[in-house]
Amino acid sequence: MTDTTADLHARTLALASHGPVIPVIVLDRLSDAVPLARALVAGGVRVLEVTLRTPVAMDAMRAIMAEVPEAIVGAGTVRSVEDARAVQALGCQFAVSPGYTSEIGRVCRDIGLPLLPGVSTASEVMMANADGYRFLKLFPASAVGGANLLKAFASPFHDVVFCPTGGISYETAPQYLSLPNVKVCGGSWLTPADALEAGDWARITELARQTHSLRG
Repeated sequence: MTDTTADLHARTLALASHGPVIPVIVLDRLSDAVPLARALVAGGVRVLEVTLRTPVAMDAMRAIMAEVPEAIVGAGTVRSVEDARAVQALGCQFAVSPGYTSEIGRVCRDIGLPLLPGVSTASEVMMANADGYRFLKLFPASAVGGANLLKAFASPFHDVVFCPTGGISYETAPQYLSLPNVKVCGGSWLTPADALEAGDWARITELARQTHSLRG
């Protein structure tokens, strides 16, 4: 791969330019994948993180990429080198991991896959930084200190920016997005389980539209 660490950082950071929220998507039914993606895109949310938490996740991402070309599809819950290689081969445009290991960081760099690695402590931030990663996911954000932790990280990690994810809602997202070291946040509230179960795509489109007013 010809991508340098700086190239991959720029490509990952560019995800934040599409809006203030990246939905964290868990799909149990393959049939929901395309209509859900279309509903989110219709609401102006193009960057979609489909988590590898269910048996249909890979097929769901494949279907979305084939039928909703406006979507920027990434894989979440990437936990191993094998996961990273599999989602890159599938055609995913980025990967998100719940934590960080140098093995995952290195392989994503080697195969040219933009990675948003998860961290929850200062030591993990330093480990990711040592491998060239400076756009990180704080996870699980609300459980490990939330906005207060991000404020504390701002001074020692002045050159690091974050995507907090985990326990964030429409109501609490603005307190994160107002921080200078937060570029975007992740949230599952855009795809509530009852809306998915009912196929209420209009509701999901409206939730997506509402995200654009979150950053003041």
